[in-house]
Amino acid sequence: MSDSPVSASTEVHAHQPYIPASRTDVRELTVRAVLMGAVLGIIFAGSSVYLALKVGLTVSASIPVAVLSITIFRAFGRATILENNIVQTTGSAGESLAAGIAFTMPTLLLMGYDLDTWQILLVALLGGIVGVLMMIPLRHGLIVEEHGKLPYPEGTACAEVLIVGEQGGTNARTVFTGFGIGVLYKLCAEGLRLWNSLPERALTWYKGGSISAECSPELLGVGYIIGPRISATMLAGGVLGYLVIMPAIAMFGGQMTTPLYPATSMLIKDMGPDDLRSAYVLYIGAGAVATGGLISLVRSLPTIASAFRAGLKNFRTSHSKNADGTRAAVGVVERTALDLSMNWVIFGSLGLVAVIWLAPNLHINFASAILIVLFGFLFTTVSSRITGEIGSSSNPISGMTVATLLITCLLFLVVGWTGSEHRAMALITGAIVCVAASNGGTTSQDLKTGYLVGATPRSQQISLLVGVVTSALVIGFTVQMLNNSYTDILPRDFGENHVTVVTNEHQSHAGHNYRVGYQRESGETIPQGRYLIDDAGRVRFLVNPGIGGVVTTDANGHRTEKLSAPKAQLFSLIIDGILTGKLPWALVLIGVFIAFVMELCGVASLPFAVGVYLPLSTSTPIMIGGLVRWFVDRKTKASAAEAETSPGTLMSSGYIAGGAIAGLILAALSGIGSGEGSLARRLDVSDKLGAFFHSDGWSILWFVALAIALYAVGTRSKHPATTP
Repeated sequence: MSDSPVSASTEVHAHQPYIPASRTDVRELTVRAVLMGAVLGIIFAGSSVYLALKVGLTVSASIPVAVLSITIFRAFGRATILENNIVQTTGSAGESLAAGIAFTMPTLLLMGYDLDTWQILLVALLGGIVGVLMMIPLRHGLIVEEHGKLPYPEGTACAEVLIVGEQGGTNARTVFTGFGIGVLYKLCAEGLRLWNSLPERALTWYKGGSISAECSPELLGVGYIIGPRISATMLAGGVLGYLVIMPAIAMFGGQMTTPLYPATSMLIKDMGPDDLRSAYVLYIGAGAVATGGLISLVRSLPTIASAFRAGLKNFRTSHSKNADGTRAAVGVVERTALDLSMNWVIFGSLGLVAVIWLAPNLHINFASAILIVLFGFLFTTVSSRITGEIGSSSNPISGMTVATLLITCLLFLVVGWTGSEHRAMALITGAIVCVAASNGGTTSQDLKTGYLVGATPRSQQISLLVGVVTSALVIGFTVQMLNNSYTDILPRDFGENHVTVVTNEHQSHAGHNYRVGYQRESGETIPQGRYLIDDAGRVRFLVNPGIGGVVTTDANGHRTEKLSAPKAQLFSLIIDGILTGKLPWALVLIGVFIAFVMELCGVASLPFAVGVYLPLSTSTPIMIGGLVRWFVDRKTKASAAEAETSPGTLMSSGYIAGGAIAGLILAALSGIGSGEGSLARRLDVSDKLGAFFHSDGWSILWFVALAIALYAVGTRSKHPATTP
């Protein structure tokens, strides 16, 4: 057994941090540490936004940020372990905010609204601050008193990395290698188009069925990190959707001569796999995901109740305690027990209610502002407790957001708030709570790391607030840039039907000037969204958003790049379903019962439901990553704790960050110029390549090479005390 503090006795009074509380001469909250954390936080926030919009998942950034911090500071003068801890604490805030925003705010696009950069900034900022403030009174009860009972796996692993780095070793070279490979692969595949990044094949002998795989480094890395069991469960859901449900719909509906609801214009016999998914399977998947999230939440009810009681207790108790839990002398508090004052929590919460209520671009009334702070405290407590038990990757943030939306929408329904503006208000309420819960879980992992290495909680809480502010400033612009880059304008004609809102705003397209209109009512002939209207009031074009756009082919039938934002689509269906009652409930209920069947079979319903909901092309490379992890674990026989900081995990983190950052770069290049003249299109050399280079085999060959490289690094011996 290691003699590091991480493996110390589980008794609270026996805990001795790596840096003793008596040491007050160790540099900690320095300007360079906060700046480095802010910069790395912005980078990982951007990559997390891209990943969350693409597949509805994110991975913890704390360990990669810690490894990078140790290496960068070593190149420019050695930093202390407490400075490196401040870097990872500040940087981790970006990933948690990005997850909450990317899961929720694109829902506005699906409800017929535009994205507002400053609105996103406010939601990220307010939700992030709620998550940090609510953890101030909870820290002692959950981190100190529960030491040895709540392991906080990511926080404990991050402490190991920091201690190893302090002793002279790190594996940063592995992260940088993965990052470089991820960037290069993505730029070659989706920038230069040297090979097809999405090989797919419709099964002509099996009507309605298709197989596909998005060969990207970030999805391979995600699969490796979440492991073979979860990735296999996700793939099973995808197989059910694409190779069972869709062929069944095609077979039974192929003879129909009229559209089958909820489709309004296209016959089933004319639908391809993407059409079948959008019209039918999406609703089935939404019902399954919502049910799986609620089941995971119900399972956590005992934990929720105990954590909430502990939170209330900690609000009432004094914080004049030493790190070992004993009462300190009056006016004397050990460095490792210093938190920000409770005044921050009390007056900060009151200030948050006022800002949420009065902010003109949030459109939140006073009752909803109160709900947000109350739900924020509840689910921050729950999030912290659950991440302490099972880790951030298994934290049911979606379930908490679904619960918030259900309760909020039902309350709105009771008082008659069912208009489009009330649906947007419900979404903003859920979005702030989602960000708070996400950040609360990440904050507790950071505080656990600090507890083990001997950090000052107050310094970490200050750095977390800085990380929230700096990351929030860029997340809104990142989401907006991604949406604009992948947005296209498609011709549409709905006859004499009109949209619900026609504005005085104008937009030019194809040499003509059109008025901008919005359809904000669901279940109508014209789907929700933004449209270009001619002088006669007729719809001429659909402004198909880059995030959540349901049309994935252009006017010439060519596939277009879209970010599916699966969680946002789910939340849109929930809000519209409750407040308008226009959901195709039969399809949703099929998904509900699929989730129950999985639970009865002993299979975790949530990852299976996510597989049904996501395109099969997403689940396939994730499964391959999980398969690589299975082979690596069989050879190395590493424990779960060792796997958290293994070379394979670090390489996967590099793949994820590199692929996502390259995706952001390509999105930005798409915005320079327009159409065929955009810079991204000018980089495309695919038309100069022969037929072989467009083949699926050529694409798969490169992806196999990527997987083999990950396996080779994953099976490499881990020498943590070796300096790179």
